[in-house]
Amino acid sequence: MSQAFDVVVIGAGPGGYIAAIRAAQLGFKVACIDEWKNAAGGPAPGGTCTNVGCIPSKALLQSSEHFEHANHHFADHGISTGKVTMDVAKMVARKDGVVKQNNDGILYLLKKNKVTFFHGRGSFVAAAEGGYQIKVAGAAEEVISGKQVIVATGSNARALPGAEFDEVNVLSNDGALRVGAVPKKLGVIGSGVIGLEIGSVWRRLGAEVVVLEAMPAFLPSADEGVAKEALKVFTKQGLKIELGVKISEIKNGKKGVSVAYTNAKGEAQELAVDKLIVSIGRVANTIGLNPEAVGLQLDERGAIMVDADCRTNLPGVWAVGDVVRGPMLAHKAEEEGVAVAERIAGQHGHVNFNTIPYVIYTSPEIAWVGKTEQQLKAEGVVYKAGQFPFLANGRARALGDTTGFVKIVADATSDEILGVHIIGPQASELIAEAVMAMEFKASAEDIARICHAHPSLSESTKEAALAVDKRTLNF
Repeated sequence: MSQAFDVVVIGAGPGGYIAAIRAAQLGFKVACIDEWKNAAGGPAPGGTCTNVGCIPSKALLQSSEHFEHANHHFADHGISTGKVTMDVAKMVARKDGVVKQNNDGILYLLKKNKVTFFHGRGSFVAAAEGGYQIKVAGAAEEVISGKQVIVATGSNARALPGAEFDEVNVLSNDGALRVGAVPKKLGVIGSGVIGLEIGSVWRRLGAEVVVLEAMPAFLPSADEGVAKEALKVFTKQGLKIELGVKISEIKNGKKGVSVAYTNAKGEAQELAVDKLIVSIGRVANTIGLNPEAVGLQLDERGAIMVDADCRTNLPGVWAVGDVVRGPMLAHKAEEEGVAVAERIAGQHGHVNFNTIPYVIYTSPEIAWVGKTEQQLKAEGVVYKAGQFPFLANGRARALGDTTGFVKIVADATSDEILGVHIIGPQASELIAEAVMAMEFKASAEDIARICHAHPSLSESTKEAALAVDKRTLNF
């Protein structure tokens, strides 16, 4: 007899495992299915984020940043190191260790919350009385049933036509995190988050990195001022970024990869690299889900169609995270997972898309929440803006990292904060205050009147708020 559950979650990435835990906390009998395997063939929950995305990339970014500091910045602090070398194999092994710690932590959390974990691929079999039958194809095949089903199967890297990933020379985010030696020359197609972060890792370790971007503008979704500063800084660091390119052909050979393209001027160019990272976005993952068996509707992009509350067209079936509309961000998936679990329990789960923060973990870091100046102009919103440079911040000077600024845009009449944009040290941490302020409909004056610790980077946020009314104290 198959096991029956109140809630079955397919996928144990950030959206899935969090949904499972929250549902269990609310008193439901919960199962969570995930097929990701570690090197030994055991379960590796956490999805793309933990296994080949957020977590391992941050581990490599940290290692490469230490290496760069030792080579270029320690002397400023009076620290003499002699010749500094990088053991890439050890760096990658550390990254793998960090990933495993997170995998094991998720398994522990599921067990702690009495979630039954199934290691295998989950797929729909059929609608059943009072719910759905779900097949688990793992070491052994079995069918379980759930009254409610939450699909959280994530996304896959988008490949360029004619340049399929071999994860040896043509790399997705997965292969880019497993490169065993520093390439002499690295090509990156796409100047989004993955391209910039992984490109930065290998640039710091000595690779010549060339980034090819189809869009005519750099980081078009970010604030224009932030994007302009970022392009200037990354170029100074050594990243070669070409905008407005059109890829003509990619040839993958034994000695590397050649990319034929036309530049923004329409001139034919060819780039020869040892490795090529393709980071042109991601596509919803419904491979093997068998949505046809129950009539689950997908859109033209292959994503699962949901309403504002993450309900699909089927009663009792929900979907969250990268497999549905909206930004493909781990924290967005987590919030949707919690909200769906609470909706199943009859509560009023809530996700505010207007206050989801965006972060790029380069150096300097880039983070923002809310509207950009260009969006507000396009919408005809009358606003005022204040900006404060880290160059004038005491803590940034002590850190030796004064690149960038904090910008706050607020409604010209009500002073309500409409957006906050940061490029600089620890922007990923500083943005949390902005998210909190916007959730509570704070004004720029509210942040300006709050006491911030001195010396701290967060004082730059306070000063930017003061700058909205042209009354900064330290610049």
